Amino acid sequence: MQRPLLSFVLFIGIFSAIVAGVHYYLWQRLIRAPELGPLWQRIGSVALVVLASLVPLGLFLSRALPRHIGGVVAGVVYTWVGLAVLLFFLLLTSEVVRLGAHGVTALLNQPLDGDRRTFLSRAIAGTAGALAVGFGLAGAASALGEVAVRPVRVRLRRLPAAMSGFRIVQLTDLHIGPTIGRAWLERVVAQVNALKPDLIAITGDLVDGSVEELREHTAPLAALRARHGVFFVTGNHEYYSGVEAWIAELGRLGVRVLRNERVSIGDVDHGFDLAGVDDWSARGMGRGHGPDLGRALAGRDPSRELVLLAHQPKQILDAAERGVGLQLSGHTHGGQIFPWGLFVRLDQPYVAGLSSHGESQIYVSRGTGYWGPPMRVGAPSEISLIELEGAAVTEAVA
Repeated sequence: MQRPLLSFVLFIGIFSAIVAGVHYYLWQRLIRAPELGPLWQRIGSVALVVLASLVPLGLFLSRALPRHIGGVVAGVVYTWVGLAVLLFFLLLTSEVVRLGAHGVTALLNQPLDGDRRTFLSRAIAGTAGALAVGFGLAGAASALGEVAVRPVRVRLRRLPAAMSGFRIVQLTDLHIGPTIGRAWLERVVAQVNALKPDLIAITGDLVDGSVEELREHTAPLAALRARHGVFFVTGNHEYYSGVEAWIAELGRLGVRVLRNERVSIGDVDHGFDLAGVDDWSARGMGRGHGPDLGRALAGRDPSRELVLLAHQPKQILDAAERGVGLQLSGHTHGGQIFPWGLFVRLDQPYVAGLSSHGESQIYVSRGTGYWGPPMRVGAPSEISLIELEGAAVTEAVA
């Protein structure tokens, strides 16, 4: 089995196990504990089993079916996934309320009897359900609405004063696929061009699907305009979608794919280096895939400022050791649905925003699109407008 397919199958297996565990917990708190009666318990149990089974099945069907059908399947399945995640965390939080109620009644020497426990369970289930729907609707409006431009100013100590004000627009995690298509991307491209950027950087996870499926939907990328060009580095989802074909297609659209390589931006005296590396997950994929920052930086002048495009924030660990001034990353979606960002920190050193790592800096975008549930709760999408500032200019103003 080829490694990209094996990775996807392993992902589905782990994902399915998590889905089963979450749905079992939902059954315990929404169906069993409230004691709604035999008929409603039977209906609720069957519904949760069906919904749990549809989640991994939907991942396959959304890719296997024609896009106009797969998109509908994905929309329904992923919407439920978003609601299930919200319900899970709300009910998990409610365990504190449940424990508190048991503690108070024990102190009063009036322990909860069966009727009181049932009433408490029903109250918690009803409140959690109402809140999940409310947060879900607000999250859908955030994910499906206009993407906000997020301005960020970054001071770089080796950047020539003449390059201060250089504007990089970062797009990342667009996830063009079953539920995100051409019309949405056309709006994003228009927003980006209106910013009149000097350079556009797309830091991976552009697509979820093959070139044949999505060629029409990614075509608007050809309209992106920036004085110094449009650049791209791979994310993990490109390796699920036919990375070689996408590299060729992006080249056809006028997007420069940086694969462990470096280009000079500006001239020798008034410029900086831009480097890009393959996604961290591409290690061992064969055919030369895998991050190799050493190759990208070989022979460079260390006195020049260096900006690195790398999909995953964890790649800052190598970048900081090699003198990178600024790394631009995505991958995390800022957690996408709160409080998932807290768990993202177990895998990534940074989740969102501008941070320092030693003498290097890293900016992690929350992402321009979304993956899976068409919802963003507490982590709005963004088009990042990064304005570089030379240290000499800052010192002169001070």
